[in-house]
Amino acid sequence: MMDWQDKLKALRSEMAPGEPVVDTDSAADVTNAADNPASHPRVDISLERKGRAGKTATLITGWEYDDEKLRQIASELKQKLGTGGSARGGDILIQGDYRTRLLEMLGSMGYKARII
Repeated sequence: MMDWQDKLKALRSEMAPGEPVVDTDSAADVTNAADNPASHPRVDISLERKGRAGKTATLITGWEYDDEKLRQIASELKQKLGTGGSARGGDILIQGDYRTRLLEMLGSMGYKARII
């Protein structure tokens, strides 16, 4: 059985001199960049009362995901908070005032967020 060093030597001997080495890991990083929350702009968390009969709602704006990904994120947040809400039009709406808890939760999920 060959160890990894022997396998590497065998691969190097098969390559032509001067042939560029292609890093396949960096190609995977580019495709996964859409799923990496750190690569996206910061999201804003705000409180909204207008048009809701005096009831408060926390609005998270600034997402650059499609509606399906937003629904998944909203579902996870709503489940952790034990409240209702929705995700449409690039925004996530959470029923109630959860600004500080959402800031902590989004931070732990790897997103940059701020309360405005």
